[in-house]
Amino acid sequence: VQLVESGGGLVQAGGSVRLSCAVSGRPVSSYSMAWFRQTPEKARQFVAAIPWPGENTFYADPTKGRVTISRDNDKNTLNLEMNSLEPADTAVYFCAARFGPGYSDFAGWYEYWGQGTQVTVSS
Repeated sequence: VQLVESGGGLVQAGGSVRLSCAVSGRPVSSYSMAWFRQTPEKARQFVAAIPWPGENTFYADPTKGRVTISRDNDKNTLNLEMNSLEPADTAVYFCAARFGPGYSDFAGWYEYWGQGTQVTVSS
């Protein structure tokens, strides 16, 4: 499977951004998927997850209420919408996937990773 993120860039504080992760190899609906983020100062941090099966979603406390994770089965993508962005949201955002059911906020549980997309929030 190949994961390719897009949609990052420079955003002003208070603004919004939509990240996408294009999935190849199998339908996006057959993976448990998540978004993580990483800065040079911190280890990879969990942002949000959408397990397989179903459409339940899980969010990390720092971004809960400001982000929405979703699948687009027609486009075979995983998406992350982020609102009310803060400078602390500046990071490289990674898409992650694991074939089959389950959920985890632990990066090591996921089998596949994209190359990441940079989101920079200016104050």
